[in-house]
This record gives sequence, C-alpha cells and structure tokens, in this order.
Amino acid sequence: MNKVTIEFFHDVICSFCFPMSYRMRQIQKLMPEVQIVHRSYALVKSAGDFDLMFGSRTAAKDEIMSHWEHANHNDDMHRFNISGMRQKDFQFPSSMKGLVACKAAYFVAGDAGYWDLFDALQNALFVENRNIEEKEIITDCVRKSGIDFAAWEQYYNNQETKDAVERDFLLVKKYNIQGVPALVINGNQQISGAQPLSKIIQVIEGITKEKEQPTSEGAFCRLVDGKFVCE
Repeated sequence: MNKVTIEFFHDVICSFCFPMSYRMRQIQKLMPEVQIVHRSYALVKSAGDFDLMFGSRTAAKDEIMSHWEHANHNDDMHRFNISGMRQKDFQFPSSMKGLVACKAAYFVAGDAGYWDLFDALQNALFVENRNIEEKEIITDCVRKSGIDFAAWEQYYNNQETKDAVERDFLLVKKYNIQGVPALVINGNQQISGAQPLSKIIQVIEGITKEKEQPTSEGAFCRLVDGKFVCE
C-alpha cells in the first residue's frame, strides 16, 4: 500500500467538524497505517469579528444555532444539544483560545494529544453547552483528556505555540482551503466537508491504488462575504 498522510483541517467551533472527527476516528481504526495530522483553521479569530460578520455577537449566536441544526442531521449519532445551547446566556466562543490549547496539547502528546483535546472541547461546546472560550473550561477539558497538565500549560502560554497555529493558517492559503472540515491527502488530494465514511474510504483506497480521485465536497463551514456560514 502506498503511504497515505491526511492533514485534517478543522476548528473547535466548527459544527460540521464534530461529525467529521468521529468519522476520522473510524478511519484511523479501519486503516491504522494512515497517518492523520491535525491542522488549525479559524472561522472567528477574535471576538470582535462577530460584530463584523453578523452585526453583533448576540445575532451571531442566533444564526449559528441554525448551523447546528444542519450539522446535527449530518452527525451519525445526532449528538448536538441545540435546545440546551439556546438556554445558555454566554456569547458564542471564538476560535483562537481553543486552537492554541489544541496545539499546546500537540507539543505535549503529538497528534493524538491534539485530537483528544479537540474532541473534548467540541463535546463540551456541542453536547454539554459549555463556553470553551473560558480558561477554566479549557483546562477542565485538558485534565479530562489525560494530558500532562503542567507541560500543557507551559506550551499554552508560549508564543511558539501561537506561531505554530499561524503556520497552519499559511497552509490553509497554500492549499486554497475554502472551509472546514477539510482533508488534504498526500499534499494534493482534497476532500471538503463532512463526507460520509464510505466516501472517505473510497477516496483513500483510490489513492493507495494510484487512481486519481476527483476533489469531493460535502457540508462544511466557510467564510462568505466576511461571515462564516455552515451548509
């Protein structure tokens, strides 16, 4: 089998990344020889961007809840707690604190550590309806993931970690990625959106057999006219 490396681009606040991560976990079990590398993508880099994108952060939350409806249909287990989130009074979180936290986990425990914390943060937001922009929620997810907390905290507060996240953003531009989730296979083949597991397997198997595969698109979150939409 030809070597397959998949760069998995995602954002902690991306609703379609939640079901896609679950499917990629299945890919890892079915195809343990495939290397999965985790990459950062920011839909909302700072809290102020919500005002620019949606008019206000309150309006942003209202619209993003409709994204969750679509993502919940896409999710194999329909895990989104939409009614619970509507009852919460905190504003919808932005991307960067969670992305830096995941990258810090990578420096401590590699891609496996990144993935564990990424999933923990997404579960905290989409299922438990916790504000993953708050440091205490982030640190609680770190402790539950089993990562060495002292080592993680050192990296979380290090500029090198933030720079590593920014380097992922440069890869987003290099690959011309328009939204997340997105897979880049062996540096050239792209799968965009939360595709069915069968489709992901089909593309990977085609690549291992040296058959050219068309670029595929599914449901994903992207920036359109300065605002992020999920469809």
